[in-house]
Amino acid sequence: MSAAPFLLLQISDTHLGADWKGAEPDECLLRAVEAILELPQRADALVISGDLTQNGTPEEYERVRQLVAPLDLEPHVLPGNHDLRGPLREAFGLPGEGQEHVSYAVDLGPLRLICLDSTIPGGEAGSLDEGRLEWLDRTLGEEREKPTVIAMHHPPLITALPTFDAIGLAPESRAGLGEVLERHPQVARVVAGHVHRVIVGELAGRAVVSIPSTYLQARLKFSPTSIEMSSDPPGFAIHALRDGTLTSHVQTFRAS
Repeated sequence: MSAAPFLLLQISDTHLGADWKGAEPDECLLRAVEAILELPQRADALVISGDLTQNGTPEEYERVRQLVAPLDLEPHVLPGNHDLRGPLREAFGLPGEGQEHVSYAVDLGPLRLICLDSTIPGGEAGSLDEGRLEWLDRTLGEEREKPTVIAMHHPPLITALPTFDAIGLAPESRAGLGEVLERHPQVARVVAGHVHRVIVGELAGRAVVSIPSTYLQARLKFSPTSIEMSSDPPGFAIHALRDGTLTSHVQTFRAS
């Protein structure tokens, strides 16, 4: 019988401090944690893929830590376009200083996690400029044998949703990331958030998965109008590594 899989839990876009459509993000994250704790197998590691808060205040980050504490997992976090690098770095003890990109690698045992900062301070769209692709290429080269997940906020996809493609990852950054992936076959998956929807695509032959928000979800609209929230359920993801194969599962939950 195969050993139990290694489970990487991903939550995203918790947006603590927001007040969209009167919904309470703290309550939504609380319900997410309750749903995770009801799973029959405990997760082994946790990544939070950006937009932890709405305003980037120390108080909001402390509240995130409090709400995910029952999971008893060290949160490996990366910034989204609503986060602020300095307060995020200080709250979670992340490497670097000032406005340096918040990117780092974590050895999780059977799996390696790379948190890649795709944000542009003050902007909604994403980029991998300022040496980030070179950093990624070098970091991937340090461990070529272990299955690796790259987590970022902006999914490196063309979503076909005009409102999100307008604030997505820059095309030249997406192309550059594809070139890096081609040199590193150990990368099993690229996971992201930002779009508040499940979207699956590929880049350089690797699956790219964006996951739902624990807060509110974006309506599926292929017209170039403003982003609208929907009544779709919130969710999180479990990425399961078993016998060298990584499988991604999205689980929804009731927020109220």
